[in-house]
Amino acid sequence: MALQVASGAGCCGCLSLVAPRRRAAAFLPPRAVASDSAAVEDGNKTVLGGSGVAVTKLGIGAWSWGDTTYWNDFQWDDRKLKAAKGAFDASIDSGITFFDTAEVYGAGVSGAINSESLLGRFIKERQQKEEVEVAIATKFAALPWRFGRGSVLSALKSSLSRLGVSSVESYQLHWPGIWGNEGYLDGLADAYEQGLVKSVGVSNYSEKRLRDAYKLLKKRGVPLASNQVNYSLIYRNPEENGVKAACDELGITLIAYSPLAQGALTGKYTPANPPTGPRGRIYTSDFLSKLQPLINKIKEIGGSYDKTPTQVVLNWLICQGNVVPIPGAKNAEQASEFAGALGWSLTDQEVEELRSLAREVKPVMGFPVEKL
Repeated sequence: MALQVASGAGCCGCLSLVAPRRRAAAFLPPRAVASDSAAVEDGNKTVLGGSGVAVTKLGIGAWSWGDTTYWNDFQWDDRKLKAAKGAFDASIDSGITFFDTAEVYGAGVSGAINSESLLGRFIKERQQKEEVEVAIATKFAALPWRFGRGSVLSALKSSLSRLGVSSVESYQLHWPGIWGNEGYLDGLADAYEQGLVKSVGVSNYSEKRLRDAYKLLKKRGVPLASNQVNYSLIYRNPEENGVKAACDELGITLIAYSPLAQGALTGKYTPANPPTGPRGRIYTSDFLSKLQPLINKIKEIGGSYDKTPTQVVLNWLICQGNVVPIPGAKNAEQASEFAGALGWSLTDQEVEELRSLAREVKPVMGFPVEKL
């Protein structure tokens, strides 16, 4: 079955629960050139928590790649495949080298092809032309039939096989499990100790769960590098539920999925032109009407910097500090635009002005497990 929730581009919106099956072992070639903390000196990189792993200050979410249940108007074809490849190449060309995917993106009943497989293919094709530096983050699905630390290592090895690499920069628990979470965290630590991952993280974790995970991993001598949650100008729940403050206190990077509120903050959609598909049931004409004063202010501020609404909204998140947004890119144009959010900064006054206007907009529902 599939779980559909209103979350965001780049993460957890449509999760497919597929029965486990055996996978053939695959040869794992040496991984791509990895980023390291020394690369932070270029100004457009940051380190994930206390891990020492450097990534670009803005990443690309690959949830839509291969998906046919929430994105892509329920279909996947060669045109969309080429567009996704264009998004990857444009990201690399623009200096964005951090990509977030997951084993459930595009998998089973939720899509035509696994997002991890596509990302691995894109990296391999690019490396045939030139050496590229890519930082990969992927995620473990805490499915009810998965038990213990061994399930984490097994799933990770399948992900590495699909990606065509021997290790990844970040491996995250996609959401809290119904049970067995301590075992899952031990599995992350095992993977870290075995050199299969360079850092570990969680996703959709509440403040309490985050603190508990931090303590458990600390006992193993493993830093908890990140917590990936729904966070945008109009969904500021991490600020209100203690997650952002806890991340800042503990030195855990907050990775923000749905930073553009699934496109609602880009200015592309209007009351007369709402999004299609499942997003149209969330970002309705009525909601978009209430959003217009904020969109108008975003456009006004962007005009003074020669920046688009998308770039302003992403920069707003970066200005919060200790936040790495991962907007989803479906084509080269989007990926190139995202890069324009880097290298400049809104003023403190503009940041608060946008926050004040955003308070007038009632946020849409987040991922249900955030409250567990």
